[in-house]
Amino acid sequence: MDRSISWDAFFQPVWLSLRVSFIASLLVMALGIWAAHRIGGRRFFGKTLLETALLLPLVLPPTVVGFLLLVLLGRRSWVGRLWEWWFDQPAIFTWHAAVIAAVVVAFPLVYQTLKAGFASVPNEYKDAARLDGAGEGQVLFRITIPLSVRSLASAYVLGFARALGEFGATLMVAGNIPGRTRTIPTAIYTAVETNEWLLAGLWSAILICIAFALLLATRTRG
Repeated sequence: MDRSISWDAFFQPVWLSLRVSFIASLLVMALGIWAAHRIGGRRFFGKTLLETALLLPLVLPPTVVGFLLLVLLGRRSWVGRLWEWWFDQPAIFTWHAAVIAAVVVAFPLVYQTLKAGFASVPNEYKDAARLDGAGEGQVLFRITIPLSVRSLASAYVLGFARALGEFGATLMVAGNIPGRTRTIPTAIYTAVETNEWLLAGLWSAILICIAFALLLATRTRG
């Protein structure tokens, strides 16, 4: 039988997961829009190799992604040293590392969704705007994005949901520190290990409800 639940401790992973997912989803949307516009809609030498590299987190085991992030963000790397100098703390084992992990694993889904949405916009509209003197930024924000609203909504939902459910890479680079880096997925993992089945079930129910609501919202938009 599970012990009595401390609701303050129970909701800490929930609030942290929502914060991490919200920030990660905004970052990954910005990166995805830029990449889909600059890479997805153009032809150039090496595009296939570049896109394959960008999509690798979709198929790689989370432990591999987590290991690569550890190497990239660790104190022995120039990125890790620059981060520590700028923020006065290491990147590893902080909630910021959880955001970075979420961005990396969510990016392929967001990029592919936005790429397909941008490709559905007729080139005639974009070419006409360019003939009228519009720059690439104006074409993106005044033509491509407004005509791809449904794809943007789907991409955001997929990015948010993927960030919310991220576990493996997050566990490796952010850890599982109560009140600091413990998200819902890592909290579920800990609860199962300690035989706290009620807590694991409640956290799982929260994840399921949020994911269901997000997916339902995108389907009802059409």
